[in-house]
Amino acid sequence: MRDSRPQSLENLFDDAGAQSVLQNVQQRAAALLRLNRAVRSIIPAQLHPWCRVANFRQGILVLETANASWLMRLRYEQATLLSALRAQILPSLTSIDIRINPSLAAIGKDSVQENSIQTRSGQFEVNRELSEQSAEALREVAKRSPEKLRAAIERLASLAGESTNKNQS
Repeated sequence: MRDSRPQSLENLFDDAGAQSVLQNVQQRAAALLRLNRAVRSIIPAQLHPWCRVANFRQGILVLETANASWLMRLRYEQATLLSALRAQILPSLTSIDIRINPSLAAIGKDSVQENSIQTRSGQFEVNRELSEQSAEALREVAKRSPEKLRAAIERLASLAGESTNKNQS
């Protein structure tokens, strides 16, 4: 069991022993960051904002995810992740425990919104653009569409190269 009693600062900075407590904490944090990078390199990119390594203890990797939906997606990847991590960096890995941490939902939402811009009203709008290739494909579809749908598709195709966000400066 951990020693969770308050300790003096002298104990934390004491270099007389083999390693100070702060050095142990720093090494553990660095190891978890490396492990998190390895996990992110294996799982699909869509899971990156919603998943992180929480801990590794006694051969069990503990992952946190934002909600039950992402937990299920991560479970589909669990066997692949387990075998890849065993082969790459953790031969002692026995299992993966996945837990829900709702605070990750806010963090994941923030990282997803990095591609968004904030309007004056404080709301986020996604900055979207239509490529010329997509516009050309839409024009081809419009040629074979009924008149009413054709007009709507051609209006959409005419937006190619323009930003749909009108609040840009």
